[in-house]
Amino acid sequence: MTRIESGEGRVVVGVTGSLASLAALRAAAEEARRGRRTLVAVTAWAPPEGEAVYLRHPDAEWARHWYAEAGARLDRAFDAAFGGAPHGVRTGRRVVRDRPGRALCSVAARPDDLLVLGARHGRRHATRVHRYVAAHAHCAVLTVPAPPVPRGLRRALRRATAEDFALVGQ
Repeated sequence: MTRIESGEGRVVVGVTGSLASLAALRAAAEEARRGRRTLVAVTAWAPPEGEAVYLRHPDAEWARHWYAEAGARLDRAFDAAFGGAPHGVRTGRRVVRDRPGRALCSVAARPDDLLVLGARHGRRHATRVHRYVAAHAHCAVLTVPAPPVPRGLRRALRRATAEDFALVGQ
């Protein structure tokens, strides 16, 4: 991983809760710690039925529910990556109602910001978010690959059913 020089900007990271975004969150925290910058974790969300349908039939309670779900996903990511909050790093958490690429570029709008994205291991083509960020970001972008999952474990997870995760004895 290339070290980015410190500045006055922030380290902005996109968080979805995936293995790739957890790797990006950890790398972003390390960059923020080294550069004495603020870490800003961003989770983007939209109504599951899409904005067009929502605008035809708006429901504020439904929107609050999905906003809370996105915030909980961001909190779970911090718990999974650090067991809470990273030590020695100023952090901010943002839940943004927008498409992920646009949300990340709007938060990381300063030229001295650093935008950190996760990338799935073995992905051959850039995702829609990566293409959007490459075209619209006004700051440096760091892409962090997810750690590889062993082949045997991948096969086992593909064959897993809900019963495999049931709690026994309750």
